[in-house]
This record gives sequence, C-alpha cells and structure tokens, in this order.
Amino acid sequence: MSSATTDDTEQRAQEAIGLLDLMALNTDDTEERIVGICQRALTPLGGVAAVCVYPRFTLLARTTLDRQQTPDIRVVAVVNFPYGSPNVENAASEARAAVMAGADEVEMVYPFRTLLAGDRRTGLDMIAACRAACGRRVSLTVTLETEDLRDPQIIRNACRDAITSGADFIKTSTGKLVGTATPQAARIMLETIADVGGQVGLKFCGGIRTFDEAKVFLDMAQARFGPQWVNAQRVRLTGSSLLDDILSRLGVLAPGPYGD
Repeated sequence: MSSATTDDTEQRAQEAIGLLDLMALNTDDTEERIVGICQRALTPLGGVAAVCVYPRFTLLARTTLDRQQTPDIRVVAVVNFPYGSPNVENAASEARAAVMAGADEVEMVYPFRTLLAGDRRTGLDMIAACRAACGRRVSLTVTLETEDLRDPQIIRNACRDAITSGADFIKTSTGKLVGTATPQAARIMLETIADVGGQVGLKFCGGIRTFDEAKVFLDMAQARFGPQWVNAQRVRLTGSSLLDDILSRLGVLAPGPYGD
C-alpha cells in the first residue's frame, strides 16, 4: 500500500470517529456504565457523534456530556427497543419522556413483524406519533430490521413510509437481534433516500466491528451522494468495538472495557 493511500485511509478512519454512535443498551446497564460511555465518547482524536441509551438514562447522559464540556456530542434515546412492538402509544410515551429528559435524537424501532404480516398502518401510525413527540428540535430515526424484512420491495416500502412520515434518519438494524447490516440492504436504503431527494440520513448498524467493514458502507454512501454527504448529519456508524479498532489503527489506546 502506498504512503498516499495509507494517509488517505488514516484520514478517513479519523473522520469516521465523528460519525460514531456509541451504544449503552444492555438490560443491566448502570449509571456507572452510562457515565463511562459518555467519557469514552471524547477520544484523544475528537468526539464521537452521539451516545445511544435507554430513555431512563437520557438525563444522566446529557448531564454527563455537558459537565465534561462536550455539549456537541448528542444523546440518542431508543424507543420500542429492541423488539419492535406494535404498541403505538407505548412508543410515543417513551419518545415524549426522552424528549422531556433532554434527548437530541429519538430512535424508534419499526414494528417490522406487523409489516411482515401485511400491516403497514401500525408502522405509519407509530412513526407519526413519535414524530409528533419529537417536535421540530429532536430528530427521529426509524430503525428497520432489514435482515428480518429480507424482501427488497418490503424494505423499500418500509424506507419510503419512514421517510414520508417524517424520519430524519433510517437505520439498518438495532444491532441487538439476529440481523446485521448488509451491503444489499444498505444499497436499497440509499436508493430509496435518493429517490426522495437525498435529504434523509442513513445509520449503519449491526456486525460492523472494524474500520474495513465500516468503510464498505461509507464508500457506498459516498458513491451515491458524494463526499460532502458523508457527515454526521447524514451518515452514522454504530459500534463500540468499531471505535476500538479505529483508535488501534491510528495508534491510540482505546480506554475502558465498554464493548458492544
């Protein structure tokens, strides 16, 4: 590998840090773990894009990030997570609580099983209810378990429903169930975003543990929309192990045992 190629790869790896969402989404999470993930979000090479927590930890995460003088690192609260229940009111209630606690973003898991059963209405209603809970200030991500949806047309329809109902981002998967992000699903999602004007972002999540794996998705986004589109307002990568790999690649010791 040439020196120029190496330099370009290292620059892209460093830029990827600013696209990362770090997750603290274990059922046994503690306040100590949330504080730890917030501290880890500020690396020697700059801050990540966001930390992703359950709604009950939203206030703690926001307070911790502000106290360590990293107000630009966003707090993402997950709702209807991870199984994608069809209960619209529960999802909306979680979203309202997260917004009141200071969330910058809400990630709603789409009720994908109801879609597979032929019911699009529940998903549309849930997105609309969560969009209303977020208002204009808080952005909304709709998470699709694309490996469960499988069929390209079903994925495309779900993406279109999410976008037309007010999502700011769509996301490949929760990273908690069986499914992982695949280039095939990402391509469909990018195509759907392009069809509606490229104004909605895409979050890549699920099984992405190294920069080389992440780079596949970054290259796809760049090929579709250009390098200017690949920023934290349009593209996110999820994974604490991914941060470890990037820092190691760049010669920086990754702090703390906070894996995915």
